[in-house]
Amino acid sequence: MAQAAMSPTGIDLSGNPRRRRKETLIRRVFQAAAVVSVVVSAAIVFSLVGRAGYFLAQVDLATLIAPSDGWFPRRGSFDVMTIFAGTLLVSGIGMLVAAPLGLGAAIYLSEYARPRVRRYLKPILEILAGVPSVVLGFFAITWITPQIVERIVPGAQFFNMAAAGIAVGILITPLVAAVAEDAFRSVPQSLREASYGMGARKRSTTLNVVVPAAVSGVVASLILALSRAIGETMIVAIASGATGGSAFTLDPAAPGQTMTAAMTALAIGSDQVRGSEGTFESLYFIGLLLFLITLALNVISDRFVRRVRQKY
Repeated sequence: MAQAAMSPTGIDLSGNPRRRRKETLIRRVFQAAAVVSVVVSAAIVFSLVGRAGYFLAQVDLATLIAPSDGWFPRRGSFDVMTIFAGTLLVSGIGMLVAAPLGLGAAIYLSEYARPRVRRYLKPILEILAGVPSVVLGFFAITWITPQIVERIVPGAQFFNMAAAGIAVGILITPLVAAVAEDAFRSVPQSLREASYGMGARKRSTTLNVVVPAAVSGVVASLILALSRAIGETMIVAIASGATGGSAFTLDPAAPGQTMTAAMTALAIGSDQVRGSEGTFESLYFIGLLLFLITLALNVISDRFVRRVRQKY
């Protein structure tokens, strides 16, 4: 039996026994949840590594990064650079859309909007985060392509990576705005008042005081949005146009394929994953690459935030 904590005056400081039991139970529940999440993550990695290792043993490693016919796994063409370039292209276009829109919305809601306006605008902005990605995929091919892409790039193909990237940018804009706004609002009001006391205007205070003070949260929001863009599947699968495979291209007005869309196109029912040797195992290899990319982004984000974060 644990010995009760006593103060120098002889008063029992251990607290109510029932409350201690509840606190112990809650602590163990949270601890079990943490352990389960780690075990699940380890199991996912273990399953990916095994199949990915088998895939690497079956193919010529030089063909994975050397220019070839493209990514056509059922034909035995496993040019990973094709889908990697497509992933970077679509994600880059998405970030070009989401970064200015998301950060602009966050600055307005945090620094300029009146409380009543903010109360109405923020839920409306967050509704975008709840729109199914399949809806944005159809929006990309029915409106973004004819109204935006074809006007900017005459002769663009109906299915193209530019439309997919713009739709992905719309999808991740609320994520950037929500995280960045929380970072801006966490900046102490005293910093703003000090800037105003020095004669600075609202714009100068926002850009030269608030944004630098919240830079760790801003960078975290951008990296989080980039990870979300890399992992997006349905929009690219619908709007980019590459189903069975894709030739290597850096033209945003042409069809292409990302890593997630390549997995979707290949694994439409496990009985259809047929082709040359290693076709099925390539799914695990791509999944492992995606895991490593997102892990690297999270590590970089964490280190950057730790380095530049300011405590007030």
